[in-house]
Amino acid sequence: MTVSGPEPAILDAHPRDRDQLLEHFNWVRGETERLAAPLSPEDQVVQSMPDASPTKWHRAHMTWFFETMVLSPFLTDYEPLDPHYTFLFNSYYDTVGARHPRPDRGLLTRPSADAVTAYRGYVDTGMRKFIANADADVWAEAAPLIVLGLHHEQQHQELILMDILHAFSRNSVAPAYQTYRAAPARKMPELRWHDHEGGLVEIGHAGSNFAFDNEGPRHKVHLESFALASRLVTNGEWKEFMADGGYQHPAHWLSDGWAAVGTEGWTAPLYWQDVDGEWMTMSLSGLQHINDQAPVCHVSLYEADAYARWAGKRLPREAEWEAFAAQQDVSGNFLGSGLLRTTPATDEASEQPEQMFGDVWEWTQSPYVPYPGFKPVTGAVGEYNGKFMANQFVLRGGACVTPEGHARATYRNFFYPPMRWMFAGVRLADDR
Repeated sequence: MTVSGPEPAILDAHPRDRDQLLEHFNWVRGETERLAAPLSPEDQVVQSMPDASPTKWHRAHMTWFFETMVLSPFLTDYEPLDPHYTFLFNSYYDTVGARHPRPDRGLLTRPSADAVTAYRGYVDTGMRKFIANADADVWAEAAPLIVLGLHHEQQHQELILMDILHAFSRNSVAPAYQTYRAAPARKMPELRWHDHEGGLVEIGHAGSNFAFDNEGPRHKVHLESFALASRLVTNGEWKEFMADGGYQHPAHWLSDGWAAVGTEGWTAPLYWQDVDGEWMTMSLSGLQHINDQAPVCHVSLYEADAYARWAGKRLPREAEWEAFAAQQDVSGNFLGSGLLRTTPATDEASEQPEQMFGDVWEWTQSPYVPYPGFKPVTGAVGEYNGKFMANQFVLRGGACVTPEGHARATYRNFFYPPMRWMFAGVRLADDR
């Protein structure tokens, strides 16, 4: 896999410049194909668990989005390439119609990967003509949907890498998605604490730049004084938790978490393997030695919470995390680095917490619920976030497989507590 090129300028939620939007459209669509390029047709059809999807399906679904949400509604003479695709590649949009069952996406050997490539080309041609020629009134309505679709496709780019790693981890050959890329060796800095006096803070998105609807409205939150760890929890520190019986002592665990330990047989983070007495991990570069200095990855909320309890600390609340992150530039170890793995923190004397962006999505103790005043938009796109606001928890910050330009301080990712296949890790917090 070649390293990603620079991303065009981040778009406003309501872009006026068609050339800028077209440039961004071409870049995002090209990135998806770049990520899929190392994968064989056989790789692209496999589905290793119900929560994952085949690469071929991801590529087709994002094409379905632009066809279903933009071309078909706004062009009276548009003819879909294949009417069956409306059913096959719908994800969860009930207002659009019925869909192929999610757990059975891996059974879709047809259409082939080449047919999906042709589908993407057909829709891309239509989208480029639409962007260039749409009337001003149509453009004003359609442009925000195109921007939403591009950010949605970037989410699926991350899912492509999450899902293929899980699929490859089930293969005893331990295949590599890409060759291992060396990075400068670094020793982690000592863990320090950054205090926040608390008080009334504002969180949530405001302004003209794009954000998903669940990032707003901007609102006030009262925080008690707290402290945030200067860096992420490392693999070496996680080994200490394991050696101290972290997975054997129920006192560290939430009740549902302890039940998951027993049911799933957890003894280490996902993808860790004991090879002749040495811990190794399955990665996108195949089976690799674990770097004790790098942040731990692929742990559930239950594991993150248990580690925090074992350490005598807690997980941060999302408003606490954002109070620090909003003061920082969005930079870190993202997809564009080409490493596709976590890397150690760098600056022992930083005045702000490090690794707030990139490396791993950071679990918070905050349930994924609507902000005060949140109202889903009308129509099919209103199903995008709002209907999932139950029984999940918020993660913040982005990961080493998150596309460049996709993360921001207000971004609210969300997963169910037992899930581990996403690139999720741990930052500690404490009361003051």
